[in-house]
This record gives sequence, structure tokens and C-alpha cells, in this order.
Amino acid sequence: MPSLNSAPRQPLTGTVKVPGDKSISHRSLMLSALAVGESHITGLLEGEDVLATAEAMRAMGATVERLGDGEWRVSGVGVGGLMTPDNVIDMGNSGTSTRLIMGLIASHDITVTMTGDASLRGRPMGRVTVPLSEVGAQFAAREGKYLPLTITGTRDPMPIDYTPPMASAQVKSAVMLAGLNTPGTTTVREKVATRDHTERMLSAMGAEIDVTEEDGLRVVRLKGQPELKPITLEVPGDISSSAFLLVAASIIPGSDVTIENVGMNPLRTGIVHALKAMGGDIEILNARTLGGEPVADLRVRAAALKGVTNLPVDPSTMIDEFPVLFCAAAVAEGTSRFTGLEELRVKESDRLAVMAAGLKANGVELTEFEDGLEIRGAGGNVPGGGMVETHLDHRIAMAFSVLGQRADTAVTIDDASPIQTSFPSFIDLMTGLGAGLTLKA
Repeated sequence: MPSLNSAPRQPLTGTVKVPGDKSISHRSLMLSALAVGESHITGLLEGEDVLATAEAMRAMGATVERLGDGEWRVSGVGVGGLMTPDNVIDMGNSGTSTRLIMGLIASHDITVTMTGDASLRGRPMGRVTVPLSEVGAQFAAREGKYLPLTITGTRDPMPIDYTPPMASAQVKSAVMLAGLNTPGTTTVREKVATRDHTERMLSAMGAEIDVTEEDGLRVVRLKGQPELKPITLEVPGDISSSAFLLVAASIIPGSDVTIENVGMNPLRTGIVHALKAMGGDIEILNARTLGGEPVADLRVRAAALKGVTNLPVDPSTMIDEFPVLFCAAAVAEGTSRFTGLEELRVKESDRLAVMAAGLKANGVELTEFEDGLEIRGAGGNVPGGGMVETHLDHRIAMAFSVLGQRADTAVTIDDASPIQTSFPSFIDLMTGLGAGLTLKA
């Protein structure tokens, strides 16, 4: 459990690439494992979460091989071809792949037991077990909703028409993945549009996907039992990982950083719009399309950020980026208020409570609500000097690594190891740009 000290050193300058998009990396492994033939993936994020997905697909019969740095080959078993694994599948810290793989299993006639680390075992799975039970799957879970969990898929899956009670790309994707091996049409109706990587990739692989707007809802329909074609995919850089650099370069005076090859899916780019609303200086350069996904280079320069009380961004487009945005608000001039964020309480940690505790420990004034935070910005450096408990949450660790770059006294993160789950090169990349980050054994 190495701790991490974060203290100002110099402006951030340079041009970098961040690791591949985690959401796309997960889906590329899962869907290519169901294709007929051999898929080739480059730029895959090789963090612990994605490696857990690769191992899970191997355990259920697919051939998943690492050829080199970010380069992978997958030989699929075809839709309906997944097999019962020999052992319990350990998903580590990855809630996304756990919920999505539960969808895949639900419509296969197999039985799988899944577990994870302490953080993942504390995350409720009810949001996906409810609709997947309608498909016909059966679940035996600790306290009815926690891992370890055994899922018994059905040999006679039923297509469902489901409206998630809250915006969740994980729930939508789990239902759609269950629909792959289900005869008929599976339908998901979204009150708020969520990231659409699953729809884009399935369509590119030959599945029949129909997306319409009906009665104010975004309606996604999938025709079941397609023969998925193998893919050749270059995974774009992760906008969620880029968020830490975007905030750091925005708040550290004199910074000028360009991040190349960033995925710019419009349902994921809320952090860019949020920072611009606070006065951020971000240029979108070289916009293009890569493997069906919009991509661009982002140039960000230091700016005097202002607090914002009515963020003109749908929270679903940046739900994972709020921890680091809270740090931007702590440095900004004036008060920021963020609400409608109940989802943050059921992430890798209760991110509202954990961020509030860490910010207070470093001298930031704030008020915590059930669905958000009101942060009174320092208009410059925060006092710092506090110890942050990450609760095994990678985004908490990285967010406070950024905040420490604008602290009068170093910020200490109790455990840097969770960063490996999504951004293994984070510390090296940040220090290479000029950040003052020091690991302590």
C-alpha cells in the first residue's frame, strides 16, 4: 500500500497520450469474444479492470491473447457459445465489466460465480439483477445484491422492454448484452441518454440496432441472435483519464498541455463543457473519426476558473469526472454547487462522502447534500496538509493527486495502488509533464 505525496513543483507542459478508453476496452473484449472469427484490438487499456475482463472471457471459452503493448487478438466463440468456467471468476475492482458480463451470462445456459475485491463486494448489483431476472436468469447473492454472486443463465431467454429507473450505461448495456442470445427484439428506453459505446460497437459488428426518440425517451432496440463479425479496432484515449490532466493543466499557473487521440463521444464529453463553463481554456483540435468513435486532440492552458452553481452539463455525460471537477471547484474563485449526483454514492466508493472528507481534511470549505456538494472555492491554493483515505477508489486517488498541485502544504493519498485499475501510467505521465508526485513505501 504505497502512499502518494502531491505538492506543487512547476507548470505542466508537453504533449501526451492517455491510455485507451476503459469503457471501449471492456466492450471490445466482450463482444469480440462473441464474434465468429478473429478480432484484433490495438490501444487497449491494460489496467487491472480490463485485464479482469480479459481473464473472465478466457474462463468462459474465448481465446484472448496479448501480442504486445496494447495489442490483443481475440478468437470468439459466437453468440450463444459461452461455457461454464471451471472456477469462480474474480473481477477485482471492476463494476462495469461485472455488470456487463452478468448480462452476457443471463441468456446463456451456464452457471457462473463472480467475486471481487473489498470495494467491489460492497457495490450493489440489484440494478442489473432486476431486469436480468425478467430475461430468465436466476441469482444467488450475498444479502440478495452483493458479490460473491452466482448467476444461472436461462436456456429459454425472453426479450424484454425495459426502462431503467435511473440513467445508467451499465444497466442499458447489460440488458442489451443479454438480448444478444435472446430470440426477438430487446428494447431499452432511456429517460436520459447514456454513453452509447455498446450500440456503436454492436452495429459495427453487424448487429441490427435501431435508435429512435419516442415520447421523450431514447429507445434502443436490438434484434437478437446476430452473427457478430470480428473487428479490427484502435481504442481511442480515455476522456475520463484525460479529465485529470485537463483539470491539472487548468489550475496550475503557466501550464500548457496537449492530449492526443482522445475519444470525444458526445455522451462522454461533459468534463470539457464543465471546465469551459468555469472559464477553462480548452481547444479541440484535429477532430476525426476512429473506429466509429469521434476523436480529437485537446490543448488545455491554465486559466482563472470561476465557481459555477448551475452547471450546463448533464451529469450522465461526466459522472466519473466529478471527483476531479470538485478539486477544480476547490481552487476556483467563488462558490460551486453540484447536485443530482446520487449515482456517486454507489461507485467504487461513496464518492460524495469520500470527496467531502478529503477536501475538508485539506482545508476546503463545503456543504455535503444527499445528492451533491457545495464547494466554496479558495480562489487560489488550498491549505492542504491532510491525509486522504481513498477507500480503494482510483478516481479519488488521482483527483487528490491533482489538488495537491495547488496546495500550500503537500496532500497525502493513503494508498496509490488503486490507480493501477484504470491508469497505470498516471504518476509517470504527470511527473513527466512537471507535477510533483512522490510515492512513499
